[in-house]
Amino acid sequence: MPLITRRALLASAGAGFLVSASGGAYAGLIEPALMLGVTEYALTPPGWPADLPLTIAVVSDVHVCEPYVPMARVKRIVETVNALKPDLIVHLGDHEATHRFVSGRVPPQEWAAAYADLAAPLGFYTILGNHDWWHNHMSIRSALDGARLRVMENDVELIEHRGRRFWLAGLGDQLAHWLGRGGFRGEDDLAGTLARVKTDDPVLLLAHEPDIFVTVPARVSLTLCGHTHGGQVHIPGLTNPFIPSAYRDRFRYGHIVEEGRHLIVSGGIGMSGLPVRFGVPPEVLLVKLGNEPAIA
Repeated sequence: MPLITRRALLASAGAGFLVSASGGAYAGLIEPALMLGVTEYALTPPGWPADLPLTIAVVSDVHVCEPYVPMARVKRIVETVNALKPDLIVHLGDHEATHRFVSGRVPPQEWAAAYADLAAPLGFYTILGNHDWWHNHMSIRSALDGARLRVMENDVELIEHRGRRFWLAGLGDQLAHWLGRGGFRGEDDLAGTLARVKTDDPVLLLAHEPDIFVTVPARVSLTLCGHTHGGQVHIPGLTNPFIPSAYRDRFRYGHIVEEGRHLIVSGGIGMSGLPVRFGVPPEVLLVKLGNEPAIA
């Protein structure tokens, strides 16, 4: 509720505030650089045992760069996540920023080393996002591998927790290769990834872009995505034509349920395109599964 209340207050200022001097300072400095909240979701989606509690810290779209998300900011993210004491930590991709306002790239070995300090009993898992693929995917992958951080790409892992098991699946990026004129070829293989699930244990799916959700089967208990930044600039009641999804507002942000299938889209932390955030404060998610009646 606090996050919703803050957005409502911001909306009351209107679009005029955003383009004013004070609004521009807020959107370009205060919200993206100084704020970092924790948004909690508690649910027991279909297929997930109600008596199997699991807490997942979700980091997404950090877009590390100078001067907007420097190493000091990365270390704050790590401290914030560790303070939550989650069972599992996942990062949904777009590790670095590439927009034209970036003044310097942070060596990926530096932020990967910081992520190596993330602590959770079930470990840390990540996927790559479209910006990772478009610009520096080889060096990013090398840095993550060098820090012994598990990168999942059309891959699955069977994880044991409290004497039970669940599958964690990570999908390749859907926009990995830019073909020009708005065309892309992905590295994603949803059918092939889920074919590697060999038991009836529940499945959690990590995917960078939420558009894949229209084809995710009911076999997956919960899909976690990023990419949209919640629209990056969001004023309730006003249309945002720049949400990076073919489905626009449908998959912009938050907990989405369609035909009994569950998706959570993170607003992420960093920025792309323009170095502003307004009405979508940077966030880490804490997703709590189990310990309540199942959701139909």
